[in-house]
Amino acid sequence: MLDTPPGYQTLTEQTLTDFLAEDESNAKLLGGKPSDWKINEVGDGNLNLVFIVRGPSGGLVVKQSLPYLRLVGESWPLPLNRAFFEAEALAAQWKHAPNLVPQVFKYYPKMYCIIMELLEPHIIMRKGMIDGIEYPQFAEAITEFMAATLFETSDLAQDTHTKRAGVKMFSGNDTLCKITEDVIFTEPYMEHANNRWTAPYLDDYAKRWRDDKDLAVGISRLKQKFLTCTEALLHADLHTGSIMITKTDTRVIDPEFAFYGPIGFDVGKLIANLIISYFSQAGHEQQPGERDQYRRWICDTIIQVWNGFRTKFLERWRNVQSVNAYPNALFEGPAGEAALEAERIAYMDALFTDSLGFCGASLTRRILGIAHNIDLENIADERQRANCEARTLEVSRLLLTNTSGCTSIDDVVALLERQHATKDCF
Repeated sequence: MLDTPPGYQTLTEQTLTDFLAEDESNAKLLGGKPSDWKINEVGDGNLNLVFIVRGPSGGLVVKQSLPYLRLVGESWPLPLNRAFFEAEALAAQWKHAPNLVPQVFKYYPKMYCIIMELLEPHIIMRKGMIDGIEYPQFAEAITEFMAATLFETSDLAQDTHTKRAGVKMFSGNDTLCKITEDVIFTEPYMEHANNRWTAPYLDDYAKRWRDDKDLAVGISRLKQKFLTCTEALLHADLHTGSIMITKTDTRVIDPEFAFYGPIGFDVGKLIANLIISYFSQAGHEQQPGERDQYRRWICDTIIQVWNGFRTKFLERWRNVQSVNAYPNALFEGPAGEAALEAERIAYMDALFTDSLGFCGASLTRRILGIAHNIDLENIADERQRANCEARTLEVSRLLLTNTSGCTSIDDVVALLERQHATKDCF
């Protein structure tokens, strides 16, 4: 058994009732008697316990850190304090983007446990996309979330004291950062026990990725930026599996990896998961071309995500009263405003390049690394799955080694469409 601090115990469906009943606020929210409450453990992620609790008056979600990586077991210990960082990140995100994350009701530090809003009838977006469901309001919501949380926690909005305090606090989330450093930026490009892929079909791809020194340079440059750049408070695991959604409501969940890092990491990771969904559709349709319209919707969404984020980020920058990184006093008058606007555009262009690089990194890790997406994993035909994955990997390599080949988000979509039209590899 792993050592745990005094007061901590792993919750179960049996012990959770008593734990919740000790706090009147929980009992009031759920209503009725504890014997009336229905509890189900629903965690299907890699890290934590997640319970849904329903009572006569309402429901809530209980999320607790385990002292190990749930995906692997006790052989991979993890610090419990990731629950603290998740609670802090959710509070910051709620402040800047209210109603785009679940509301936190309480954090219990000894139990490393968060009580939060139950989102119903929401489902995990990734599962909805496997089923071919379109979400017409998603792009508007997610671009507001990203622009608000990333701009407002950056040096473009925060004062120096607040920003440095945030960087200092979230630097304590170093163990989860190290996981990201390893499983995204290192392991897929070398021989490692954690790696897996659709063998034998992708064996040659895995070897190519290990031998390709252009890839080694590209991914290492991104890792360097991930290690050293503290632009804003990131969600740091922003993908379609971290989004609960309906046709009319979008909520971002699970920010336990949160830290201050490069803005492009969040943006690129989200776009990468939309790309994975795009290529996976061939494995979910009953007849070739059956999901062409849905692929078009995904492409349109990718365009809307970048363009919407860019527009909203720039709007916040133009309207902010005091910019720490670009003091207003240095840009007074028409000439100053023109120079500042040119710099804003250059900033967003550089951010686009960063985002594409991190997008490429996120694509490779989901196919050759330890943690894969059910978008692809749920394709039963291994040959079909491998063809979807091969196309994804080709895009990944181009984004990692030739980002300059895509100067706009329309170029990215055109690249996807060209890859989709290629012949099967296997």
